[in-house]
Formats: sequence, structure tokens, C-alpha cells
Amino acid sequence: MKFAFSTLGVPGLPVSDVLRLAVAHGYHGVEVRAHPEEPVHPGLSPDERTAVAAEFKAAGVEILGIAGYARVAAPGDDEPVLDEIRGLVGLARDLGAPFVRVFPGGSEEQPDADADAVAARRLGTAAEHAADLGVRILVETHDSHRTGADVIRIIGPVGHRQVGALWDVMHTWLGGEQPQDTYAALSPFLGYVQVKDIVSAEDTTPLALGDGVLPLAESVEVLTRNGWDGWLCWEYEKRWYEAAEPLEGLLDAGRAHLGRLLNDSA
Repeated sequence: MKFAFSTLGVPGLPVSDVLRLAVAHGYHGVEVRAHPEEPVHPGLSPDERTAVAAEFKAAGVEILGIAGYARVAAPGDDEPVLDEIRGLVGLARDLGAPFVRVFPGGSEEQPDADADAVAARRLGTAAEHAADLGVRILVETHDSHRTGADVIRIIGPVGHRQVGALWDVMHTWLGGEQPQDTYAALSPFLGYVQVKDIVSAEDTTPLALGDGVLPLAESVEVLTRNGWDGWLCWEYEKRWYEAAEPLEGLLDAGRAHLGRLLNDSA
């Protein structure tokens, strides 16, 4: 497995400094948070996109994915959601990223079946565009569809190779799903896995990997036992928890912890 970290952990940091951290601390890739407050977002010009891609290539660091905020199950018209996804997919293509992250984003007022159908319809349409550009859209286990069992209700009916799943270990745990059950649900569709650690179910303040309550060892063991060899991406939610420790000082220990989990599971 290869290791990455998300720029959610270093909010607003220039690309050159993100790459310096990745190289210095032994991470193979970076998940790029695509938001207007960040250096990389869909509003970049073609020349700016070319420059970002060149920086990553020169540093020998991969862009694992573009972490967008499109909500595929959200109530309302399809076209604004599809436009947002197309923008993210285009950015991923221009930067050489294989994946785009989207959220389920269903509303509490929606019946589950309606939210599932809306999301599947939109993803089916977006998948054709993504296929043309060689990018895969991943629905994260998050918000209205927190578990693997939830997400499979969306992506299963789509039935398109360009639509898959992103396993966030915190949300599946908060949803009461065991790692082996998440993997069983998502394995045919799994793009990559977001790892993290938190204080408790009631306090999701981010911690160094291994210092909290999340089942990281169990999750890595399930992946290893099944021969999965994709990306583990540390999503340290510094952007939402300003008082959390800076990620830079945790990156070495985090990579070492993931390495130990892989060795132990092997």
C-alpha cells in the first residue's frame, strides 16, 4: 500500500510547501482539497493547472485525488450538481489525478430510496463524462450515507466502472459498521481509504494516528488479508479544528504507525 495525506490537514498551504512535507516525511502522494480557499480549485486557469501538475511531477509526488464537495444525493435540480462534478473531473484530468471525491449529501427530509435514486441518476450521467476524461468518481462514506452498506445502495445501481467508493474509516465506525463488513460491501468498488484517529464518538477532534479510538489496525488487517494494495490517505481535519496540533509535526510518526500496522497485518 502507498501512503498519502490530505491538504485538509494543512489548510491554505502553498503547493510547494505541501510537496516539501510529502518528500521530507516519505509520503507517496497527496489528496488535494479542491475549495476556493485553497491554492488548487476548479477556478484555476489552464496555465495554473499546468504549473501545479509540473510541480508535483518534479517532486515525484502523485496527486492521489481531488477532494470535492459536490453532494450527489442533495435535493434540487440535477444540473448544478452535474456542473460541479464536471468541474472537478476536468481539474483532476488536467492535474493527472485518477480520482474525484464527492459526498452523498442527502437531506433528512428525503426518504432513503429517493436520495439513493437521485444520487445514482446523477452519477450515471457524470460517469460518461468521467470515462471520457479517464477519471473515476468516488462516493465517500459520509453524512447521509455513512456506512459501506449505505454507499453501495447508490453505486451498485449505477453499474459503471468510473463510479466507486471512498472508505472513510471514521464515518463507517460512527455508523456502527465493522471493518470487515465495510470491505465486503465496498471491495468491488473501492478507490482508496481515508485513515484518521479521533478522541471519541462524541469528540471527533483529530489526533495522531494510533492515539485515538478508531479501528485502524482492524481496517488495515482486513485490507491486507484480502490482498488490497491501494492508497491509505491520512485525512487530518485541521481545517475544522484549529486548536488541533499542526500536522507537520505528526507526519513522521503517522507514516511509521501505518508501516507498523502493515507489518503486523502481514
